[in-house]
Amino acid sequence: MSTSISIFDTTLRDGTQGEGVSLSADDKLKIAKKLDDLGVQYIEGGIPGSNSKDIEFFKRVQSLGLNAKITAFGNTRRKNTEAAQDANLRSMIDSGAQAATLVGKSWDFHVHTALQTTLDENLAMIYDSISFLKQSGLEVVFDAEHFFDGYKNNPEYAVAVLRKAKDAGADWLTMCDTNGGTLPHEIYDIVSTISSNVPQANLSIHTHNDCELAVANTLSAIQAGARQVQGTINGYGERCGNANLCSIIPTLQLKMGYDCIEPASLAQLTNTARYVSEIANVHMPVNQPYVGNAAFAHKGGIHVSAILRDSRTYEHIEPELVGNKQRILVSELAGQSNILSKAQEMGLAFDPSNEQSRNVIDKIKDLEHQGYQFEAADASLELILREANGQISELFSFESFKMLVEKSAGNPVISEAFVKLKIDGQSVYTAAEGNGPVNALDNALRKALSQSFPILKEMHLSDYKVRVLDEKDATAAKVRVLIESKNVERTWTTVGVSGNVIEASWEALVDSIRYALLGQSTQNEKELNINEQHGLINH
Repeated sequence: MSTSISIFDTTLRDGTQGEGVSLSADDKLKIAKKLDDLGVQYIEGGIPGSNSKDIEFFKRVQSLGLNAKITAFGNTRRKNTEAAQDANLRSMIDSGAQAATLVGKSWDFHVHTALQTTLDENLAMIYDSISFLKQSGLEVVFDAEHFFDGYKNNPEYAVAVLRKAKDAGADWLTMCDTNGGTLPHEIYDIVSTISSNVPQANLSIHTHNDCELAVANTLSAIQAGARQVQGTINGYGERCGNANLCSIIPTLQLKMGYDCIEPASLAQLTNTARYVSEIANVHMPVNQPYVGNAAFAHKGGIHVSAILRDSRTYEHIEPELVGNKQRILVSELAGQSNILSKAQEMGLAFDPSNEQSRNVIDKIKDLEHQGYQFEAADASLELILREANGQISELFSFESFKMLVEKSAGNPVISEAFVKLKIDGQSVYTAAEGNGPVNALDNALRKALSQSFPILKEMHLSDYKVRVLDEKDATAAKVRVLIESKNVERTWTTVGVSGNVIEASWEALVDSIRYALLGQSTQNEKELNINEQHGLINH
């Protein structure tokens, strides 16, 4: 029978201390629901007495009926005071949370320098605070702050802190690597010692990523006897971040044989990571293990040829176990295997021995040489393959566009675009303003097409990136523009390259529209046939 590991998520508290991460009360509630669906056992919601957002979160989260234990965070009582009179402790009780995370000092240096009190008073602060919360019916998770630094400086006192917390009734004793400077072998040795010196204690681990070791340190602590993991989704957190649960959970469960969450829930991990990233408005690293967009992406022709035979040749797990999927990248390194795999993924017939197919490979490699990058622009690649396969019927054609950008002293820049297209043999001429040239072009293009193709009203541009391809050419350099678009169902990326940033943007914009309209011509033909059958069209 495998050992169970309790997952304690602190994305909503410690994660929000990361630079660039800010969550409203509504954001926190949405993420809490997603975390509960994933199956984590504890969700630390914040500090109930510190700000209006956290106060609102604790009031509203009770109505969600979550299975996870909602946990409030706070400090031990102030020095030389009574626990029952401490406003922070009372706010934790009044929050309605089922559990409380209480943080206390375990490094004698911090006791003297930060708290400016005695070692005995610090122990009393810990004991009194935990006892008070336990008397109020709360489960208590004690976070021993700077535990590993404290242990290395004064092991007797660090152990005394844990023993005092246990004597007071703490349900979990969390050893925190707050500064993130401890190494995996040190973590293992210290946690192993604590397991012996504080018997029958439920040990927990909380690590930071300042040495890029938070995940490794967490795994070492589990091997040494810890049975709870504290971390955040995508590793969000102060400075370099916290231990990344998106790496820890599947590693513990799939590679080390521990039980963390239900196997069916594990398949929601990628979706959860990307959902939290979207809500937090923080882009996920493309190469993030397990859940990143490139975690199971293959580019080299030899690699692709091998995984088409058996994916185990270059994949350490099945991507579907964590809700991700295998991707084949197409670039100047691509061979026939890459193109074949992409075509199969799109349901296209592709014969590598066919001259037309070889021409497609040559075209893609030539475009990559010019600066295009299709590994990050699947939509543009699909358009090329479908064109080569005769599957695209052009619904509109480009005739011209003009740009007007005006700036006068004391006034904001005005951008206006004029676009001329041909739709169903008719010229359509539109003009639109925007907060910049690209936005104006986007608005004008949509204005010209939306009446004929109302589906475009559901689509919007979600990201825009410009990359200079050769900086030595300075302002005359060729640029690559990547545009990410999305609708209610999916997200796609298109690419444009030119020595003129407006032209490159236009190319990527047009491709994004063309991709959104894939299959629209077939739908139009079906509607035309239906109307003819019912006599609704006059010939």
